Amino acid sequence: MDDKDLHILRLVQTNARLTAETISERVGLSSAAVQKRLKKLKETGVIEREIAVLSPKKLDRDLTVIVEVILERENRQQLEAFKKKMRTAPSVQQCYYTTGEADFLLILSVRDIKEYEAFTQEHFFDASNISRFKTSIVMDRVKTSLDVL
Repeated sequence: MDDKDLHILRLVQTNARLTAETISERVGLSSAAVQKRLKKLKETGVIEREIAVLSPKKLDRDLTVIVEVILERENRQQLEAFKKKMRTAPSVQQCYYTTGEADFLLILSVRDIKEYEAFTQEHFFDASNISRFKTSIVMDRVKTSLDVL
């Protein structure tokens, strides 16, 4: 990967809909060269996927909740079971297996506190391996990004 690839990545991580022509003008390569580089970046997994960023507010999912989860036991089977549940839970936007006091850090997008309460019932109170969890309600989205570069 060279500086041209990094420049292309910076551009497409903020707007994946840029045309090869637009990128070529900004990077100083031909459109064909940009297309080849993009194809290679996708094939090698540098670009994992292209997504649309939706507005939680416009979709009535304006409550963001950050949850620290501490498991009762941390054996491989219990960890994998919890990871699997979080991967399939629609409200979970992000789930991180972490070091420190909490075993997992979750970012959830829900309609309201009632929906979050239902989530806790299903995933925490009804689960035998949850020791405790700590909830923080986001008051203001100061910055949200998946940018790496």
